[in-house]
Amino acid sequence: MSENTLRDAIQSSMIAAMRAKEKDKLGVIRLIQAAIKQEEINARAQETEQAPLSDQQVLELLAKMIKQRRESIQQYTAANREDLATKERFEIDVIQTFLPTPLTADELKQLIQEAMQASGAASIRDMGKVMALLKPKIQGRADPSEVAAQIKAQLNT
Repeated sequence: MSENTLRDAIQSSMIAAMRAKEKDKLGVIRLIQAAIKQEEINARAQETEQAPLSDQQVLELLAKMIKQRRESIQQYTAANREDLATKERFEIDVIQTFLPTPLTADELKQLIQEAMQASGAASIRDMGKVMALLKPKIQGRADPSEVAAQIKAQLNT
């Protein structure tokens, strides 16, 4: 087998959850694996390529899954369904175990400053340029909506 990939880590976690009889965690890991498999099927339908997803593609998928759950939490909280919001928070916690370590506030601030200088951002209209530079660096390590809010705050000053 090749070097340890993100998919291998997910598979290992699934086996560990099965052995530990962690039913809820196992369910979330199976959701992740099903989403990966669906992405591969979708890619095959569009192209003839049958290669498995790269770690970067899996990271993007996990980030998308977290974003969906955050949106669901807002809706469930607004509808006074704390039980469902709690379930979504648990799923986020499990998904985040497969993401790289989150950026600290200082690291994020530094990356934003570097991206703003590199893109020559001067006004809020340049926000897209800054986000385009930051996206690969923050993938799975920071919430893009929070990053966008910080960029907006800095460009407005």
